[in-house]
Amino acid sequence: MEKGDHVLIVDDDREIRELIATYLQKNGVQVSLASGGREMRAVLANVQPDIIVLDLMLPGEDGLALCRDLRGGAWRSIPILMLTALNEETDRIVGLEMGADDYLVKPFAVRELLARIRAILRRSRMMPPTLEASASASAQFLCFGEWRLDTIGRHLLDGEGTMVALSGAEYRLLRVFVDRPQRVLTRDQLLNLTQGRQTEPFDRSIDLMVSRLRQRLRDGAREPRYIKTLRNEGYVFSAEVTTQDVAE
Repeated sequence: MEKGDHVLIVDDDREIRELIATYLQKNGVQVSLASGGREMRAVLANVQPDIIVLDLMLPGEDGLALCRDLRGGAWRSIPILMLTALNEETDRIVGLEMGADDYLVKPFAVRELLARIRAILRRSRMMPPTLEASASASAQFLCFGEWRLDTIGRHLLDGEGTMVALSGAEYRLLRVFVDRPQRVLTRDQLLNLTQGRQTEPFDRSIDLMVSRLRQRLRDGAREPRYIKTLRNEGYVFSAEVTTQDVAE
């Protein structure tokens, strides 16, 4: 996490907002606060936060609706960390399907929240080492099947050149796969590489992200062309991957 990173906290509980804000500010983080969707949009009209900490249980527009709007609009690239109650498993699943990058269950320690924020930002800014040198010189496409992945714009192009937007979490997961084709990757490895943490009991976040990414790739789960499931092992990206300079 870089000095001066900006976090937008959206939570209707004033005490929780102030507790989080005080701790983050003590650790050199800029903080904006919002109690709901209206205040969140007012903040976003004036500043571009590096990450949004979004509570799911909000009055009026709930966190799921706000997450969907964020992912479908001009703020789609901002990472989202959801705050959920322990008994909200269904909402957590839906939130991840809508594009949230990670979740944290209430009650939580603010130290853990800061660690999750740092991990998400680190991963969102991570340049895979296999392309670090070449990407600094020129933009590249990573090509597989009918698809081209724009490593600068962070979106997909299909065979007809139509753009498919990706959330930050979707882009990072796809990068992990295309940088490691033909390799079996366990759920633990995928979660660590994309979110910087280990799996927890009954954690389905990677499976949900894989399902969402398959939808972007128009890849059927029963007979996938690209992301194949290996029972009791994990996933493997089965397509051949090549690189292409944008100028070509």
